[in-house]
Amino acid sequence: MVRRPVAWVVTVVLFAEAFGIAAVNWFLGVVADRQQMSLAGIDPDVMATSSKIGGVVFGLYFALCGLVALLVAVRDRAPAGLGRILLISAAVVHGLLGAFAWGLVGWTAFLFMMAVLGLIVLLLMTYDGQGAAAASGPSAPHEDPANGTSAGGAEPQAAGGA
Repeated sequence: MVRRPVAWVVTVVLFAEAFGIAAVNWFLGVVADRQQMSLAGIDPDVMATSSKIGGVVFGLYFALCGLVALLVAVRDRAPAGLGRILLISAAVVHGLLGAFAWGLVGWTAFLFMMAVLGLIVLLLMTYDGQGAAAASGPSAPHEDPANGTSAGGAEPQAAGGA
């Protein structure tokens, strides 16, 4: 059994990102609360609270995706069902965040988002088809047209059309 290090790397990156997203949004909520910031007349307390809640929700989402990647790394098997859906959705989220980051933050944030997107896609593609090949069992015997026999030891086939 060959261990693939990409699953471990994705796990660490997603857990770090979960903590980072939660911490940044929490910090923004504290700043909005202390400075009594408001956007279009929204209550500053609502802005601060919603920023903190959004940070916790996104942090838990990325932590759950990191947990799926951890299970993939430990089991050395492709994610299935809800885990696969979570990783695909995380890839889509990183693609969208990368597009927004390019316009709002800059190209370095875009590169980071694209690197994480690439890692998640690499994780999904590395394990793709591994379970299907094992589930199908051994393949059919190989036919050898030179001498008319199969690799399974079957009797020779008649050459020609009679």
